[in-house]
Amino acid sequence: MFSDRRQFLTDFGSGLGGVALAWLLGNRPLNGAEKFPNFQPKAKRIIQIFCPGAASHIDLWDHKPELERMHGKPLPGEENVVTFQGKNGNLMRSPWDFQPQGETGKMITSMLPNLGQLADKMAFIHSMQSRSNTHGPACVAMNTGFIFEGFPSAGSWVSYALGAENQNLPAFVAIPDVRGIPPSGPANWTSGFLPAQHQAIAFSSSDPIRDLKRPDSVSPDAERATRDFLSLLNREHQQKHAGNSDLAGRVAAYELAARMQLTAPEVSDLSKETRATRDLYGADDANPLIATYAKNAMLARRLIERGVRFVQLYCGSRASGADGLLNWDAHRTLKADYERHCPILDRPTAGLIRDLQSRGLLDDTLVLWTTEFGRMPTHQEGTAGRDHNPEAFSVWMLGAGVKPGVSYGETDAFGRRAVKDVATVHDMYATVLHLMGIDHEKLTWYHNGIARRLTDVHGNVVRPIIA
Repeated sequence: MFSDRRQFLTDFGSGLGGVALAWLLGNRPLNGAEKFPNFQPKAKRIIQIFCPGAASHIDLWDHKPELERMHGKPLPGEENVVTFQGKNGNLMRSPWDFQPQGETGKMITSMLPNLGQLADKMAFIHSMQSRSNTHGPACVAMNTGFIFEGFPSAGSWVSYALGAENQNLPAFVAIPDVRGIPPSGPANWTSGFLPAQHQAIAFSSSDPIRDLKRPDSVSPDAERATRDFLSLLNREHQQKHAGNSDLAGRVAAYELAARMQLTAPEVSDLSKETRATRDLYGADDANPLIATYAKNAMLARRLIERGVRFVQLYCGSRASGADGLLNWDAHRTLKADYERHCPILDRPTAGLIRDLQSRGLLDDTLVLWTTEFGRMPTHQEGTAGRDHNPEAFSVWMLGAGVKPGVSYGETDAFGRRAVKDVATVHDMYATVLHLMGIDHEKLTWYHNGIARRLTDVHGNVVRPIIA
């Protein structure tokens, strides 16, 4: 029995303990005097869909008739423009037609027919700009507000402000794509200088949380005896160090890990989902990439349904040797790349939105679609792809508190630059936090002599897209 206990303690410390220590004290009061929410929230939770690789606004959401008319001609005023990967050629229209959708007649690419049907629910920001034209820093900026690594992600800030709804699950979960992690990896969901409990736990439908299962070498009786023994030691140690809050936090975290043994496998178990639900998402699609992303989208719904505050859902991974193979970075073969990626995003994401609505979850869940920057309206010289364009891209959101069927901001006639109501990631997150009942200027953490914010020293709420 003793050897079983010793082995279990070893497994427990390296497995569940590692998960738990990343989520210490998930629902304790804040250190500062400020309490959140500051006012009545419209949204209680967020699902952020992220398409790494810079999904092209002018091929998906931002219709440009002038680009179609001027196809094959030089970009006026920038005939010899040089961008991230070199010289650009002439203007290149989208390979696909745009179609009017819904009562608003919003023009959406024909490559996203299922999402297009939901255009009346969406609020678009078409005038986004990024501070970086490089994937890694731009992805980090889109998730943390800063181009440098080490700053807390938006999910971590929300976890810090609002804590956990479910004491048996983390407040913040990141679901990477089956093809791999995004550019800059865990820097996209780090807690930075915030306490470690606010970092995301990363897992997916195909890569569940590790080490939750009791080792086969440990019997149920041995596990129960070990837990009882640990509880006894913990109580005695706490009595000797009654004023040590960090110790109390660690004990609470290990207890959370024990509860997660029961809760996390249940939330990840998609076998109880109905055939109709699986069909809605495309979870059994013949294309394994569609099926896996669909299962991840289903997992996102199950997580927020059970009280997880913030879920990042990735559709695409880091760049590969062949541009556009694993993510939306279509430098050379835009048409082939997006005809691969659009079906993966389209049906499962639309299924997620419809499922949230049918269950009444969309009333207090904010769905946010993001990418790190846009693409050029020209083609790269010698290719049929587009180079990076940090001066214009689109995001959209829908659900709790969002005004449906509106578009904010504009790019120029070719989608080259944002020219009206220019917006930044800080404006976007000021709006997101507002919908969560948080004044973005009051959500701070004192670090290295500065009261840091998700929105840095910037950010204005984009009120025209708020219901």
